[in-house]
Amino acid sequence: MERLETRELTYFVAVAEELHFGRAAMRLGVTQPPLSRAIRQLERRLGVTLLERTSQRVTLTAAGEVLLAESRPILDAVAAAARKARRAGQPSPRLLLTISPCGDILLRDILAAYAADPDAIPVDIDVRTVGRLAYLRDGQADVAFLHGPPASLRGLDTEELMVERPLAVLPRTHRLAGRKSLRLNDLRGEPLPRWPGEPEDRWAGAGVEFGPGPLVHDAGELMQLITLGRTIALEPKSVLGPLRRDLIGVPVLDAPTSTMLIAWPEQSRSRALAAFVRAATTVAASAG
Repeated sequence: MERLETRELTYFVAVAEELHFGRAAMRLGVTQPPLSRAIRQLERRLGVTLLERTSQRVTLTAAGEVLLAESRPILDAVAAAARKARRAGQPSPRLLLTISPCGDILLRDILAAYAADPDAIPVDIDVRTVGRLAYLRDGQADVAFLHGPPASLRGLDTEELMVERPLAVLPRTHRLAGRKSLRLNDLRGEPLPRWPGEPEDRWAGAGVEFGPGPLVHDAGELMQLITLGRTIALEPKSVLGPLRRDLIGVPVLDAPTSTMLIAWPEQSRSRALAAFVRAATTVAASAG
């Protein structure tokens, strides 16, 4: 059997997701007749029916469901390869690092250590609340700092930088601000903030019920809301960075640990990226 073409898979995925040839044609910027011919040709080449068509609707067959599930990661990988090739071919290559809006407490030292490496190239920093994994996987970023760890690290290589217990970040006027350490139960009912894309039940497994807190988008907004008494935070120090003078961080002894990772696409052959990973692991080991 001949190899499938990415154009065929792109056409099929559009129809399979829209379940309408007219909408799929508009999405692809083509007319409907050549789209229909391409799908029929694909079915003939595979020897299976992918779509059931009636005058009323289009539905996927079992074979179509399988091809749709298999085609999406293939097309994503092709698009990522093209982006990576374009970025690698830039006249003046740069390393793109993506981090959370809170930044990372080790970043300043890591950048300084990296700059001293003979394989270093300029580093651009992309700050995003959500989507760092997708940004890395699709070739738009070279390396990322992650906290969690995430549910899936498919397609990535990683190194563990540090493991931390969260601090409870409180205003200095808070009833618990004078304590040297806390237990989760001490914080029962306290409002915790939500980050975009973060599940609302993030702390459901902790055995303590927290109050609903505000949606926050960056560290500055979070610190201001804590100062105003609208919320507290329960985050590792590497995420929070230096605290304002009107706030205090108190260790929470029984809180689940959080792992800080550095992640990059697996099988990377970039010497500049390898140097950045070396700098990050060296700095983290010294800090630990």
